[in-house]
Amino acid sequence: MNSLMTRGGFLNEFFKDISPGFYVRPLHGDPLPDPGQIKIDVKENDKAYTVLAEVPGVSKEDIQVSLDGPVVMLRAEVKQQDLQTKDDKVLRSERYFGSISRSFQLPQEIDTSKASARYDSGVLTLTLPKKQGGGGAQNLKIE
Repeated sequence: MNSLMTRGGFLNEFFKDISPGFYVRPLHGDPLPDPGQIKIDVKENDKAYTVLAEVPGVSKEDIQVSLDGPVVMLRAEVKQQDLQTKDDKVLRSERYFGSISRSFQLPQEIDTSKASARYDSGVLTLTLPKKQGGGGAQNLKIE
């Protein structure tokens, strides 16, 4: 199960290639990431799944992990702002705000009471122990 919402589409990419000057690019930084930019690696052993998700430039307070049976939902709020000093005169200011999310289903249900999440240097690491029975949805606290 992979529910990714994309911003833009086939025609947007087509017109970008034909007429690149028509689209205004930001003065700084990268554009708002699309949901497919949450890259993940999933590893499995006998007792647990380990998920590594790249979420660079986002603080851990802006990341949510939700578990519901075998389904894992990752959501991040992206906040990118220009910085200015008191001596600067603002000619143009651009800010990016938005959210990206990604969900996927694992082969076996997760024991949410023993699951853990850690965020370090742009990489979210989830340790998701396997469970035999079912359970309700639960959010994880990121350390």
